[in-house]
Amino acid sequence: MSSGQSDHDAGASGSGPDSDGEPGQKVRIAVGADHGGYPLKERLAFRLREAGYDVLDCGTDSHDAVDYPDFAHAVAKEVGSGSCGYGIIVDGAGIGSAIVANKVPGVRAALCYDLSTARNSREHNHANVLTLGAGLIGDALAWQIVEEWLSVEWGAGRHAARVAKIAAIERQYSEHGMNQDHK
Repeated sequence: MSSGQSDHDAGASGSGPDSDGEPGQKVRIAVGADHGGYPLKERLAFRLREAGYDVLDCGTDSHDAVDYPDFAHAVAKEVGSGSCGYGIIVDGAGIGSAIVANKVPGVRAALCYDLSTARNSREHNHANVLTLGAGLIGDALAWQIVEEWLSVEWGAGRHAARVAKIAAIERQYSEHGMNQDHK
């Protein structure tokens, strides 16, 4: 394990529903959405369960208007704490949820809108949270993105040093907060 990489960072490698460290243990995926992403989140959670994943639903549970930061944060906390190996968040565009999720230490959230961005976010950036824009992609493409994202393994190699730099920056700000040295 390289310096700056936690046990959780080295864990889930993206090789299927039964690859969360312990043999025979299912990968646990936290899912969440705001009201705009609720229908797609429900369909994705159903398909994930059908595929053999253990799904933790962090809400929302209806079409009633809610604030995406609450649900993005709930998913990100589950991933950042190690309770879940991955997270998937759906809102209207996916941008706001990615911003929120990336505030949680240990989370590397990526907004993906096609198979290439899904692949790149996992292989190059070791993303552990996927955000999707329900208003921008259809159900079929969303599921293809999820499948691709979960199947791609962390490439490490030349990318490991870059991801370690991301983790170092995160530690710098989480240990010291924002002060004059960081502005």
